[in-house]
Amino acid sequence: MNHGKLVRPLLNWFAHNARDLPWRRGRDPYAIWVSEVMLQQTQVKTVIPYWERWMRALPSIAALAQADSAQLHKLWEGLGYYSRVRNMHTAAQVIMQEHAGRFPREYAAVLNLPGIGPYTAGAICSIAFNQPRPVLDGNVIRVLTRVFGIGAPTRKQATQKKLWALSDQLVHQAAELEASGQNACSRLNQSLMELGALTCTPGQPGCERCPLTACCVAWKQNRTMQLPNLGERPAATSRRFVAVVVECQGRFLVRQRPARVVNAHLWEFPNIEIEPGRDQLGAVQLQSAAHQALGFAPARLEPLCSFKHAITRYRITLEVFRAKLDGAREPGRCRGQWLGLVELDKLAFASAHRKVLELFRDAVQPLTRR
Repeated sequence: MNHGKLVRPLLNWFAHNARDLPWRRGRDPYAIWVSEVMLQQTQVKTVIPYWERWMRALPSIAALAQADSAQLHKLWEGLGYYSRVRNMHTAAQVIMQEHAGRFPREYAAVLNLPGIGPYTAGAICSIAFNQPRPVLDGNVIRVLTRVFGIGAPTRKQATQKKLWALSDQLVHQAAELEASGQNACSRLNQSLMELGALTCTPGQPGCERCPLTACCVAWKQNRTMQLPNLGERPAATSRRFVAVVVECQGRFLVRQRPARVVNAHLWEFPNIEIEPGRDQLGAVQLQSAAHQALGFAPARLEPLCSFKHAITRYRITLEVFRAKLDGAREPGRCRGQWLGLVELDKLAFASAHRKVLELFRDAVQPLTRR
């Protein structure tokens, strides 16, 4: 296939169909970096308010480097994959120390920053600096496998190598158009991402609106819905947790997750993992779970809520109970900190526990009047 036949239609399509996203209104590598990291595993519509809030709070690399962990986690609260924000913090400090506070332009230097892999480095260098660097994310993989009719599993190393090579060839083809002064490398890579997001979608792709239909092998062979070949996904693992919202004198017990675990440094209500199952917890089981989670056992536990959520390959059921302690002092053996609602609002909670906090605001009021 002549790659030149793909580049011009992509560039023309992007010129008329690109979304007006806030990080596209300039070529600041810091702003683009923040957007690319936030967009990992996260939809654009979710990212926009987070990005705007972040850029207001931390408008520069220097501001990010100087921010404390609590502020960063609060700004990131709800986006998940919190190692991303910790890596950004470390990378900003590296930029301040080793690059005089300026985002490096060299691809190797960008790739060497903590938390930045080949895709993110390629995206920043091409979008911000118009360099002919390839990109390969989920959207680009979908476009390339369909257009070129690649049926091999995309997770295979050989397939990845082939896809990277195709992306590289396309962006270098775009670089040959630079006489027009249109930032062709930047626009080409963004067009591939945008086409995958808006038209060449996983379900119900808009092939009739696609600028590449005439060249698309999957379209010609009626294989669009068979590609990409993502292979078998690992089976999900069920897990079950019991959490307790316990109040004493208008304060609530919470704890911070330790470093180097899932949701590290985020806050949560005391909880304990129990054996997964469909059976309702008996009184003895519930008291035992509460004692393990809290360090003491409240005299009375009332159900607050129960919901399911997912973290990576785990499908988690969280059962939440509430309790009120009648004593004037918090138990001395409890594990965590006792804080009021105003203080809790300032903390960054794990997503599931943020939902619990929002749910019990009204629900705890009857307990506080007893």
